[in-house]
Parts: sequence; structure tokens; C-alpha cells
Amino acid sequence: MRRTMILSAAMLSLTVPVFAAGKHEGGHGDDDKTEMAIGMPADADKASRTVEVSMLETDDGEMLFEPQKLTFSEGETVRFVITNNGEQEHEFVLDTAEANQEHKELMARFPEMEHDDPNAVRLQSGEEDEIVWTFANEGEFEFACLIPGHYEAGMHGPLVVN
Repeated sequence: MRRTMILSAAMLSLTVPVFAAGKHEGGHGDDDKTEMAIGMPADADKASRTVEVSMLETDDGEMLFEPQKLTFSEGETVRFVITNNGEQEHEFVLDTAEANQEHKELMARFPEMEHDDPNAVRLQSGEEDEIVWTFANEGEFEFACLIPGHYEAGMHGPLVVN
């Protein structure tokens, strides 16, 4: 009898975390077609133009994106080809300035955080990747590198949707 009770208690303790765990909603990579304030991911065949973005550092320690400002039309679908021409790892994140600030603070606490976000790419030196995006809403947004210290070194810029 005692053995059965111990076995039952052990089995019950294994199931408790399953019920307590629940499902995390709204995390990184939950749904690649979820619309954000800045818009949503799109299919490459819907892109009306390609914008090349370079990420790099200067000899004096400044970190940059080229171009330094981006402008699009509401409803426009764009294929970004992002290349890390610098010597350090960088990322390219499209979002609101407020969301980027929150994300930057989180990255400061957890610098090795991995991402699977449709609005961002993280690249080692020499790597290239792309994001295809539809800008669904008019407004002022931001593109940035949120790796600790990079934003402060100049790696951010305005993104305007007219």
C-alpha cells in the first residue's frame, strides 16, 4: 500500500508542471504573419522594391547603418537585403522606437538572447540575410541594432511610413 501511495505521489508530481506551465503567448517567433504596429512579414514575390542595408563600424568606434534613414509608403512591400560589412556581430530590427527601447533593455540584461523574430536578423561579420516586410501603418518607426552598446554607438535610424 505504501509503495502504491509513493508511486502515485511521484506520478502526480510529474504532471503538475505540465498544468502549471501553460502557453507563452506573444513571444519571439510565435506567428510569422502577426501584424505589428510597423506592419507584417510578407512574401518575397510581393515586394515592389529591394533596399540594401549595410551594417558596419568606423575606425573611431561609431557603428552605422547605410542608409541612415528609410522612407516607405503605407501598404508598400519591401525586400531588405541586409549585409554585415563590419567586423563585429550586428542586428537589424524594425519596430517602434518604444518597442526597440524595451527590447534593448532586455538585451542588456540577457546579451546572449537568441531571436526568431520576423522583423529582425542578427548577422556575423560578412553574413547576409533578408527580411521581406509590408508597411501596413503610417507613422514614424525605427530600425536599430540592439546588441548592448551598439545603439549607443549610433546604430539606429528613423523609418518613416507615409
